[in-house]
Amino acid sequence: MLLVTVLAAAVLLTSGQRRAALPRAATGLFTTLPILWNEERDLAAALRSDQQPHWAKAVIAGGGDVVALDTLAEPHLNRLRFLVMAQPRPLSPQENVALDAWVRGGGRLLLFADPMLTEETVFAIGDKRRPHDVVMLDPLLNHWGLQLEFDSEDEFKEGPTAMMGLTVPVNVPGRLIAVDRQCRAWDQGDLATCRIGQGRVLILADAAVLEREDTWGIQDKALRALLDAAFSDR
Repeated sequence: MLLVTVLAAAVLLTSGQRRAALPRAATGLFTTLPILWNEERDLAAALRSDQQPHWAKAVIAGGGDVVALDTLAEPHLNRLRFLVMAQPRPLSPQENVALDAWVRGGGRLLLFADPMLTEETVFAIGDKRRPHDVVMLDPLLNHWGLQLEFDSEDEFKEGPTAMMGLTVPVNVPGRLIAVDRQCRAWDQGDLATCRIGQGRVLILADAAVLEREDTWGIQDKALRALLDAAFSDR
């Protein structure tokens, strides 16, 4: 009897350890930032396998896969539950509708919407490969009950910032204002959370946490915390 009890406990412990080690389901990534490729002017250099990958790629994967998306139109989102949008390009009307329906159906979205991107890029203004300096998502955000504002005359803010119990580095962030009860802006509006239908959205009005160089030494930890807050069932 004692042997059976010990074996049962071992099985439970082992299964618990396996559950804890299971990777998160595949995560979609929709971005203009160079997270999945090397930011090089030359195509061959950009695709070189010996280049150090962006540190955020592995963090976003969470032990699973990252699915690169170049459109949010159906049916691309249907097979995903988790989505990271990082400084995305403007969405088409069809993409706005598809993304809204996906979230309302239970999707989890972590959105980095920076009104003034501060990380330098090798690509000149007008180059299609250049990350978008200004995020343009007003139709979608307004539909969800949020306004994203930026005032260059506001007090300059840079470095680790406390928000929603997290510490996240920012560099001249915007301000999110909740105009609907389904959304809540935290602290000074650097971050907002929304419950949209059966889904959830976490929006940060900045993208400095995704810069390649970890200036403040906390970017990895901060991104993990944001992903957990956006994707966990708590």
